[in-house]
Amino acid sequence: MPETPIGDYAFLSDCQSAALVKRDGSVEWYCPERFDSPSVFARLLDADGGHWSIRPAGEFEVERAYLDDTMVLRTVFRTPQGRIALTDALALENGARGHEIGERVPHVLLRRAEGIEGEIELEVEFSPRLEYGLTTPLVSPTDTGVMARGGPVELYLLTDCPLRIEGFEATARLTLRAGEALDFALVYRRAFGNENSIIPDLEVGTELENTGEGWRSWSEMHRGYEGPYADHVRRSALVLQALTYQPTGAVTAAATTSLPETCGAGDNWDYRFAWLRDLSLTLRALWVAACPDEAQRFFYWVDRAVGAHLTDDQQQVQIMYGVEGERDLTEHSLEHLRGFRASRPVRVGNDAWYQKQLDVLGEVVDAAHLLRDQLGDKFDDVIARLVSSFADKAAESWEEPDTGMWEARDAVRPYLSSKVMCWVALNRAIELAPRLGEHANVKSWKAAREEVREAILERGWSEEVGAYTGAFGSDQLDASVLLMPLVDFLPTDDPRMWSTIEAVERELAWDGLVHRWAEDGNGFLICTYWLVECLARAGERERAVEIFERTTSYANDLGLLAEEADAATGELWGNFPQAFSHVGLINAAWSLAEDQPWHAKSPVE
Repeated sequence: MPETPIGDYAFLSDCQSAALVKRDGSVEWYCPERFDSPSVFARLLDADGGHWSIRPAGEFEVERAYLDDTMVLRTVFRTPQGRIALTDALALENGARGHEIGERVPHVLLRRAEGIEGEIELEVEFSPRLEYGLTTPLVSPTDTGVMARGGPVELYLLTDCPLRIEGFEATARLTLRAGEALDFALVYRRAFGNENSIIPDLEVGTELENTGEGWRSWSEMHRGYEGPYADHVRRSALVLQALTYQPTGAVTAAATTSLPETCGAGDNWDYRFAWLRDLSLTLRALWVAACPDEAQRFFYWVDRAVGAHLTDDQQQVQIMYGVEGERDLTEHSLEHLRGFRASRPVRVGNDAWYQKQLDVLGEVVDAAHLLRDQLGDKFDDVIARLVSSFADKAAESWEEPDTGMWEARDAVRPYLSSKVMCWVALNRAIELAPRLGEHANVKSWKAAREEVREAILERGWSEEVGAYTGAFGSDQLDASVLLMPLVDFLPTDDPRMWSTIEAVERELAWDGLVHRWAEDGNGFLICTYWLVECLARAGERERAVEIFERTTSYANDLGLLAEEADAATGELWGNFPQAFSHVGLINAAWSLAEDQPWHAKSPVE
């Protein structure tokens, strides 16, 4: 296979699962049912991982875009003989994104090919490989198309297109003329327990329209943001909603597993889970983008996922969960997959689930503080208990070492960003105390807040480096210290804080993108957006705008960002699309508003 860049892919979502479509019309990643379910197409990670392509035979040029304010993709292929358009979407279920469309069949991938001009020879290849490519299914004809079955999975490809079954795939080659259309609907179904159910007829055009209307309905309800780069903010907000698992409200960190941070280095991780940090920062970004409409639901999900952990002094708050609150996310490698550009290993699960990361305490409490008006003058008992418990944990454990927000696997350390976020948990809980009722422990929180602040100021500063560093007693810079002014621990005009910002820009942004630490491979996009926010707060708006626009230029033609980028080549790296990066874009865009009130009310008020 040619070395396809990550940015060549488009992202489809039904707010439960995700698919990636390559620029040439090939679906090369699809995990129906849940974001973290086994794939049925995985050519993204191995040439033999399965795919479904619809494209012209011979050479062609491509233009593509999402239909306005939707996650419905339209790709136009231009050949010497004419033009065709391919429209792709994962069908939204009834009620998804607030749009009532009647009862729908779940987990349907919709594709429509339409002739626009001339006549074009079209190729179709349907080659599923189930369970991350482990199972080659039996493909057989049906009255309405073909069926692929193997293990616990059945796939029904509904179409009028005449398909030939050749071995373990179905293909077609036909001429599509202007004004003609071919429709395809791929229905996923569990093999057992559905023996008597009927696969319904689906009108693909109607389903595409309903899905587009569902996304537009959500977008229309959340148009309050009128700040800088509004188009980028709206697209990023849509991406964050598309990464949200609708049944629970959990936000996945990304739609993929094992896209490498640096090719061949082994930094390949499964990001299809919900990190408390990502959820909290996502809520902040959605607040900026004028769509904080699920605040209470988020805290209920956290409370349910955390459960008894907070009642046992021997237990720590878990940093991440499955989208339905699962705790055991044990990691293993899929040895049969060669990986993206032969970059092994391909991992399923993520062993970071058992790490201790103290920063999540502050991020959750900070989200409650930010969304306090949505949560009411007096928090209900569930949320009051949750917020107070996180503050209590911060007071008890802030001195302990942890693995830090970058999830170090070599050793625990007294990471500075973890201490800062423990301070945030305590500071915000103290401000929220009137809303927390009997759960508030203000006296102990105030004492601990002063202790952690004094420790950070004394032990986090390095005279040798002239900056706050990554951990107490360290001389190594770490981009996570850029959070200090963003959470109001220190203002940007504090001499030591400004010295730190300058050191990070000088030492960690040598190629124009901020790296997490000195030896980091590619530029980390959210860290670069944090620098934009710091510079904007310091009044360095011209520099901030320059860095924002340069960083945002790494997005692909659809406005999608991965976790990292190579400044030399412009290529995106890491899992895709990445919630963290789109969160960073939204918050950085808002920071560039003129006369920004940093401690102010909602940007939409």
